[in-house]
Amino acid sequence: QVQLVESGGGAVKPGGSLRLSCTAPEITFKFYTMGWYRRPTGRARESVANLTSDNLITYLDSVMGRFTIYRDDGKNTLDLEMKNLQPWDAGVYFCGAHRTRTGREYWGHGIQVVVSS
Repeated sequence: QVQLVESGGGAVKPGGSLRLSCTAPEITFKFYTMGWYRRPTGRARESVANLTSDNLITYLDSVMGRFTIYRDDGKNTLDLEMKNLQPWDAGVYFCGAHRTRTGREYWGHGIQVVVSS
């Protein structure tokens, strides 16, 4: 059984920054499509950012220019740098690993991000 582990969550004021990290020793992230997802309070779960094995990156429109997704192949980690955080960015963030060919996927338990003044 594989479970991704997220770290780096916390509470910031609007305009603040956080870096989330995800890791799992059982799998190599480079061989998966990796992504960050979130469940905001009062909103549906959404994909925040995805990075494929071929290094193709997509972002949710509302985070584009503020968030950066990065896979560190040396550390086997997936990071999400979040800048200029706003209240609507708050929620539980999840790291996911997906292998489209086989349908296999793995998830973290989620980490809380709070943005309030």
